[in-house]
Amino acid sequence: MEESAALNPDDKTLKKQGLFVGLVTLDVIYLTAGVPQNNQKIVATDSMINAGGPATNAAIAFSYLGNHSTLVGAIGQHPLTAIVYEELEQYGVAIADLDPQRTEPPPLSSIIVTEATGDRAVISINATKSQILGDRLPLDSWSKFNIVLTDGHQMSVSQRIAQITHAQTIPIVLDGGSWKPGFENLLPFINYALCSSNFYPPNCHNSSEVFTYLANRGIPHIAITNGENPIQYLSQGIPGWVEVPKVKALDTLGAGDIFHGGFCHYILQETFPQALASAAIIASDACQGFGTRHCMTLT
Repeated sequence: MEESAALNPDDKTLKKQGLFVGLVTLDVIYLTAGVPQNNQKIVATDSMINAGGPATNAAIAFSYLGNHSTLVGAIGQHPLTAIVYEELEQYGVAIADLDPQRTEPPPLSSIIVTEATGDRAVISINATKSQILGDRLPLDSWSKFNIVLTDGHQMSVSQRIAQITHAQTIPIVLDGGSWKPGFENLLPFINYALCSSNFYPPNCHNSSEVFTYLANRGIPHIAITNGENPIQYLSQGIPGWVEVPKVKALDTLGAGDIFHGGFCHYILQETFPQALASAAIIASDACQGFGTRHCMTLT
């Protein structure tokens, strides 16, 4: 893998349109020496507040690489959403709000990152209280998009958008962080399934069974990531592995999301294994500093 795949906003050889569907959160992130025990108070060495969520972070990474991102999610107009809107505007991400009249707070995530290991502990309600029906789509035109990513957190909307964009032969990427009810109806439209090692469809207990399950649903390109370990993939029936760069991880929060955003950029110009390798470089770079934006310097 070459250094040229590192996150670089000057890499604008191909400006593409990406549609990212799913979770929008407000993340409160702390860097600490460890995770507190019951009734213990600890002092953080650093902290920050960011827009978050798998689709959100992927959209920001895709935009930062020189493309145009549109994020489809439920945001609303609570005062706290001003932080979300400001950051998305800063990174050039357009917003298609599924629930613009919503007055409740956005889903909140409290995150503790352990300094010595980069491991993170997360508490979040995700999109459990902000599910939108698939007939409430905020966009009228879909043909301009070159690629679509869904994280499954807005399942009904994701299923409807997948049906529409699949019919227009727009490739669809699945962020498979964990299995969610409704994925069984979404999988037939997926071109690229990027799954974590915690993604287990029904009756699957290991990676071999996951590959078989997804391949039997007609997904041509499947990959399973496992942190700093090699990425295992199956591309049109051909298996393989992609090495992940070895780095000293300070913070692993959002690395998978940035991997997905980078993949959406590179798959439009590289083969499946090459795109996995290029995205792995970006994700590894993101782990070397605190927060999900440290490798995205804006001028």
